[in-house]
Amino acid sequence: MMETNNENRSIIHMDLDSFFVSVECLIDSSLKGKPLLIGGNGGRGVVASCSYETRKFGVHSAMPMSLAKQLCPDAIIISGDMEAYTRYSHMVTEIIADSAPLFEKSSIDEFYIDASGMDRFFGCFMWAKELRQKIIKHTGLPLSMGLSANKMVSKVATGEAKPCGEKRVIRGTEKAFLAPMPIRKIPMLGDKTARFLNDMGIGTVKVLREMPVNMLEHILGKNGRLIWNRAHGIDHSPVVPYAERKSISSEITFDSDTINVQKLKALFVAMIEKLAFKLRKEKHLTSCLTVKIRYSDFETVTRQKHIPYTSSDHTLINLALALFDKLYDRRLLIRLIGVRLSNLVHGHYQIDLFDDTQEWIRLYQAMDHIKHKYGQEKVVRANTLGLSKRVRMDNNVFMG
Repeated sequence: MMETNNENRSIIHMDLDSFFVSVECLIDSSLKGKPLLIGGNGGRGVVASCSYETRKFGVHSAMPMSLAKQLCPDAIIISGDMEAYTRYSHMVTEIIADSAPLFEKSSIDEFYIDASGMDRFFGCFMWAKELRQKIIKHTGLPLSMGLSANKMVSKVATGEAKPCGEKRVIRGTEKAFLAPMPIRKIPMLGDKTARFLNDMGIGTVKVLREMPVNMLEHILGKNGRLIWNRAHGIDHSPVVPYAERKSISSEITFDSDTINVQKLKALFVAMIEKLAFKLRKEKHLTSCLTVKIRYSDFETVTRQKHIPYTSSDHTLINLALALFDKLYDRRLLIRLIGVRLSNLVHGHYQIDLFDDTQEWIRLYQAMDHIKHKYGQEKVVRANTLGLSKRVRMDNNVFMG
């Protein structure tokens, strides 16, 4: 479907409510209505998802599990079942794909649909309501929905419709809809920026909208205009057609065959760093890692291992090096090494909260921020210094 004029767009946003919790309640109906925490239960674990029953105690996702248990001591803690979450996500994706002319799967539990032009045949909102009910009927999952002229307003509308509701913002009423809301409800406006603006006396979208755009750019840099546009209900970003990616890989062929194991392992680390960053950047997780080596006599051998879904460097690096140690048993010169991450699923980094600590999560968020802003080579592990450019120049990344 061709992208239509922004002024005539009809964009639907759908979000599965408390997705992980909802799936767990489908699997075990006795959990319905009970306070649930999903995530790592270790001393430094983090909440990946929580039920609405825990939120009244102040619990939220990404909170240290230890604090969540203090706030809600009666909560039931579940480690999480990524295979089940992926299966239900695919079910929803298939239903939308069968009905929608153009849709984007922005995460494991979140979708955008471009229904522009449908009003010429029947009402977009009525069609969206019917699709929502179809998904609920076939999956049993609660689903909230928003409809407006752009992605940003539709996402906010969905938030206002939760839990398990629907909200339409009629074209031309976007400013009135957003005006009374606290600024933290603007998508992609982080907590730090919200606190900074609150300290300046800017608490609502209406007040933010009254700020001169040049002043916001001076205060917030290049994001100032983006935030100003969003406060005015302006968002021209397109719905990106969904395509399932199955794998991502990297290979290096050496100019001269080598037996330098230290160098080989450092290159594996550099490759994993780049691939894991790409996963996180594109909101993917992997559950299968394959290591490949090609000897100087052209014999090629591989070894793979299935793992819980992740995009964490340290998890994948440790696994890759362990597989290499098992694989490299001929002690011949090596001409090629490679890494492949497969069984990819869509999902925010928060899914890694099943295993990672709050310290690891903050570290990756900080590193990714630097890499996004200044380039991937600006933050690398010490043992890969001097190798990063080699990997960038020689590797091939395949998506398919």
